[in-house]
Amino acid sequence: MSFFLLVEKLIYYGMKVIVLSKKSFKKEVKIALDVLQNGGVIVCPTDTVYGLLANATNRKAVQKVFLIKGREKGKPLPIFVKDIVMAKILAKVSLLQGKYMKKVWPGKTTLILKSKGVLPKETGTKEFIGIRIPKHKFIQAILKEIDIPLTGTSANLARKPSLADSKDIIEVFDRRKHKPDIVIDAGKLPYPRPSKVIDITKTKPKVLRK
Repeated sequence: MSFFLLVEKLIYYGMKVIVLSKKSFKKEVKIALDVLQNGGVIVCPTDTVYGLLANATNRKAVQKVFLIKGREKGKPLPIFVKDIVMAKILAKVSLLQGKYMKKVWPGKTTLILKSKGVLPKETGTKEFIGIRIPKHKFIQAILKEIDIPLTGTSANLARKPSLADSKDIIEVFDRRKHKPDIVIDAGKLPYPRPSKVIDITKTKPKVLRK
């Protein structure tokens, strides 16, 4: 896509849309990082569906995620981390749980653990926390560079289906009062299913969402 077509797309939608491409990958990562580091919210492709990413340590950024989704306050937000070391900062992880993490991460599985209460109360993760290391080149690049946990909730309105096509994302959010700062447009994602959710706080893992 040429510069002029990109500008035309930004103006047409009224919401900043950045088309993800191999040629300008590093530039697009930097744009996303700038928004996140300044308390903004981005829509980003993941290895499952599109997600709403914000600095999970920033109360205002987290509150903005809730406003964008129309999500009930206090409902826990899933969290993206770059590695198991970061997961252990946020959650209580036993040796056995650590081994289980290595089996499923990075990938499409969100694990429920007992929280250390590190993140702001707005995330809803005081007692328990859902964590995932996604397997997607763009989001892994962001997590590596920013070196903080990010919100990992799906980019859709509360109680509505998850979205895996950028066209649907733009249609849903563009004319809302509260909207993401930018959309990283990767088109239609190939594996449009939310992550599997497994509770590993007990001796035996329990699948909460297949």
